[in-house]
Amino acid sequence: MPPPALTLVAPPPSRRAADPVRVAVEQLARSLPARTDAAVLVDLLEDDLREGLDALGEVEAHFTDLLDTLRTEALTPAALVDSSDDLRVLQQLDSLHDAVVRLRKRLSQAAGMSRLAQAPVVRSR
Repeated sequence: MPPPALTLVAPPPSRRAADPVRVAVEQLARSLPARTDAAVLVDLLEDDLREGLDALGEVEAHFTDLLDTLRTEALTPAALVDSSDDLRVLQQLDSLHDAVVRLRKRLSQAAGMSRLAQAPVVRSR
């Protein structure tokens, strides 16, 4: 007798497997002290990661569009100019730069918090 159909269906991927950003920030959160400022820092870091990845995706899409334009057989001067004139990609590069700067700052803050969380407790007698 064949197994029930439900056993043949793969279980849905867990949220952790489907979202590498979430997995990364949860890992970071576990290494930080259980404090409100650490939780806020992790939330902000997650937002910055997502913003940076979104901007990077937009920049990648722009370059893909450029390649598509350059591979066309009927390449015209107007098509070349139009494909290069994308203000949005310049804005995304600015956004990416800002996200990288914020991530650097927040990761430095996280390192400091992590260092405090791992410091041995000194007790006076």
